[in-house]
Amino acid sequence: MAAGCPRHASIALHRCRTGFGRRGGHLARTGLAWLALAVAACHPALLHAQSAPGTTGTVALSSQLVDRGLAITPATPVVQAAASWTSSTGWSVGLSGSAEARSPGRIAQTLLQGARHWSLSADWQMQAGLLYYHYAGGVGAAVHDRGEVGVHWLYRDTLAFGLSASRFIGSGDRRTRAAADLDFHWPLTEHAFLSAGAGVAHVPPARYRRHGHYRSYDRDGFYRYGQVGLMWVNGPWRLELDRVMTDLGSWRSTGYVEAQPWMATISRSF
Repeated sequence: MAAGCPRHASIALHRCRTGFGRRGGHLARTGLAWLALAVAACHPALLHAQSAPGTTGTVALSSQLVDRGLAITPATPVVQAAASWTSSTGWSVGLSGSAEARSPGRIAQTLLQGARHWSLSADWQMQAGLLYYHYAGGVGAAVHDRGEVGVHWLYRDTLAFGLSASRFIGSGDRRTRAAADLDFHWPLTEHAFLSAGAGVAHVPPARYRRHGHYRSYDRDGFYRYGQVGLMWVNGPWRLELDRVMTDLGSWRSTGYVEAQPWMATISRSF
């Protein structure tokens, strides 16, 4: 789901998918729930229109779980669920989880997020948040857990730009790794939207299994990722098809797995 998104279970259910829509409409009222679906697209947490105070939730089915252009699960259906609570003062907390449909009892990714939202003007909004990602099993075994802090700006529910910094847990690498994401959604009809996004990030550390033991592998530098696709929205329902791209490539021997080129997601908010 998008998540990366070029993200977004990112409260971020993960860009790399964002949840833009008609301003002030249903998507705006459930923005944090869509944010919880960001990881399935290309990157996890993007800014969304402010939610009304209260609790929201989202469930979804995606063709693969992807985070910033890298596969977290094999190319198999993934079930995702997310819940979030927003206060009247702009504070929010949320939790999301993703699991392969064939193994629903084994969670591939869990995400916890806290965030604060501000309205800067009639057109601009801002969000700052702290996220913790936990990965387990499958392809995700090659991915290290991480903590991430980010700041995102949103213009009229149409254009979003974000900067983030991550620290990976258990990798032995104490460096802070940066990322920048830009996402754009444009209405084509009452229910159809064109969606596109691009980003750049430090190559994450990976680990791979050799001779029965995990070994760490690290590569310096940045890689680019992105997506372009169509989104259909009708009330609480949303259907999305994206073409996902990255220039990182696939090195199975080092733990990096490139996502499938096409990703589909259907979701419902509550």
